[in-house]
Amino acid sequence: MLDELGTEIACGTLRSGTVLRVEQLQGRFGVSRTVAREVVRTLEAMRLTTSKRRVGVTVRDPAEWNHYDPRLIRWRLDGEGRTSALRTLTELRAAVEPSAARYAALRAGPDERGRLRALADQLASTAQDADLQAFLEHDIAFHHLVLTASGNPMFGQLSEVVAEVLTGRTGHGLMPQRPQPEAVRLHVEVAVAIVAGQPDRAERAMRDIVVQAREEMFELIE
Repeated sequence: MLDELGTEIACGTLRSGTVLRVEQLQGRFGVSRTVAREVVRTLEAMRLTTSKRRVGVTVRDPAEWNHYDPRLIRWRLDGEGRTSALRTLTELRAAVEPSAARYAALRAGPDERGRLRALADQLASTAQDADLQAFLEHDIAFHHLVLTASGNPMFGQLSEVVAEVLTGRTGHGLMPQRPQPEAVRLHVEVAVAIVAGQPDRAERAMRDIVVQAREEMFELIE
């Protein structure tokens, strides 16, 4: 119920200003009032809806939504506005991840540097085997580690956002059947630069990763 309503709101089927009533939701989904109200509370916590007595549950303007919520990102990527969602998410990545790589090169501890290099090696191995699922898992872990190793907790909290982008890209067929050698090389380059404590090099390589990902995605979309 949450996924269906969330997707309808995220994709514009239920437009801003639409009023929903708990009783109608109960009938539509065949659930108890308790379940319907719990779903409504979740949508409110994501700032997708607001509730007022004697009015009902009203869909909020998109400008008011919590666009960093991973569930909202997933719903947007599942809908017809996928291209627009990917564009905005890629712009966010381009603004944040290169800086995160720079600070990781300056602040990462020995254990983080070692794990990052190991993940880069695992990415190279799974890319060679054309194992997209394993590649995705290592890729998510790699980007999560770069963001958290930056030492900036606000960057670190964006790791779920990046994970949804990477997952959605693979799930919707916007990833080459075999990860490109250049993409693998750039991940290794980021890891090597961070291990060596070279912030300029790490930032440049991460920016190249995001640019390449954007080009690959939009080539497949078009």
